[in-house]
Amino acid sequence: MKASATLAAALALAASLHINEADAKAPDVYGGIMNEYEYEEVVFLTGQPVTFKGDSKVAKFTESEKSGKRTETHSLKMVNPDGDELTRTYTYEYDVKTQPAVGQYTENGNVRSFKEEIVIDDITYILKDYQYSNSIWYDKLAANTYFSGNATIRKIYETEAGKDEKPKRIEVYVTSENSGYENFWGATETKLTDAIYMHEDLGTYSVKNRVSNSKTKTLTYEESTPSLANVPGGYLVVTNADVISEYEYAIPTLKSEGKIQLDTEYSTRNERLAVPKFRDLATHWAKPDIEKLYSLGVYDDDSNFFSPGTPMQRYDFSVAVAKAIDSRVELEKPTKKNPTPKALFDDVSVPKSTKERNDYSYFASIVEKGVLRGENGLFKPKDSLTRQQAAVIIVRALGMEHNAPDPGYQTSYADDARIADYARDGVYIAQELGIMMGDPATNMFNPYKPLTRAQASAIITRFLQYLEEDLQQNYRDDILLFN
Repeated sequence: MKASATLAAALALAASLHINEADAKAPDVYGGIMNEYEYEEVVFLTGQPVTFKGDSKVAKFTESEKSGKRTETHSLKMVNPDGDELTRTYTYEYDVKTQPAVGQYTENGNVRSFKEEIVIDDITYILKDYQYSNSIWYDKLAANTYFSGNATIRKIYETEAGKDEKPKRIEVYVTSENSGYENFWGATETKLTDAIYMHEDLGTYSVKNRVSNSKTKTLTYEESTPSLANVPGGYLVVTNADVISEYEYAIPTLKSEGKIQLDTEYSTRNERLAVPKFRDLATHWAKPDIEKLYSLGVYDDDSNFFSPGTPMQRYDFSVAVAKAIDSRVELEKPTKKNPTPKALFDDVSVPKSTKERNDYSYFASIVEKGVLRGENGLFKPKDSLTRQQAAVIIVRALGMEHNAPDPGYQTSYADDARIADYARDGVYIAQELGIMMGDPATNMFNPYKPLTRAQASAIITRFLQYLEEDLQQNYRDDILLFN
């Protein structure tokens, strides 16, 4: 397999399987769900649930960013089978404030303009006032962007009155909190919303909503159907996205309560990957991990031999991790005045060849994000990668090193005293996440033991599994189960 072909496949994969970021976010705080075809939402202004559904032509959500301000526009115009109508246009404006030193930024938003009319059973409900405050925090790390936010809302509706009628007033107070993440392999956002309705006729009643949007890319193995195929099978990336929403309502005056569940899925997208052909992996225990990483373009050697038992070098592992999370930077083009860009380390020069410069762009990206730090200006790229070094790189890429206990703690390993101070947090968190474990027979972590290329491949594969599956479970299932 040629390196250029592998890289091209990986870059094409990133482009072809990209699902718009909006697909990973709930469009608003009202429990609505959507896919590329339709939008669905339940309204409770009458004290009873009324469902509206419309196709993508009548439900539009757009956003733009300029000069430190992000603008969202939500536009709906739907009619349900009973003839009820919902017409809505909201424009939200967010002030974006960045903190480059820590890789974080915040967005503080308000409603800039609003217009909403809902017709149910020939009664028109007009939105007279809308107060909205939403604040969101983002932490942009090498492997993930994490975010969480809180919103408080007050809405006042009035019914359209006839000549001899007095308009009815409904006040709605909403609190909402959300949390989520986004990475190259997937994204999940879960919102928990509580609404209190104060209705002139029906008194006070409540509606709770739990909504979660999720997208993920899953790497699966497909066996070849023909028995005489030249390869036994190959890898397929399957991209899925879905949304689930649950309303729980209680209207004491009407002695009415219940739950309504909505769910929808986006169309599945499939992408076959190149099939590696190695001559030294036939029965090797790490063959599935190694072939996965080659198919994804994480590795791109030209040789037909992987040499699984040889030590993994520090530079090669760093580049592989950066490729696995699709992290790279654009390198400056050489000029006559500056033919050679400044190197990040004294012992890692900026390459001249296209292939090597591409690898270096991945390496540079995680150096810039604080994943790699070196010592005394040196990185020692060709040194064998040790187990504790691998743990540090993986955990820093996730931005999880700060989740370790306060300094002074000990890990559970029998050789805890041998773990270097700089690596202790990485070793502890890698074990907690199930990405790297010690020797079960001796309870030793063996921090200074070099990793083979096969062992390093297994660690990167488990790292990807964490990004694909574990985060989604934590940000969706765990939140919905315990809230």
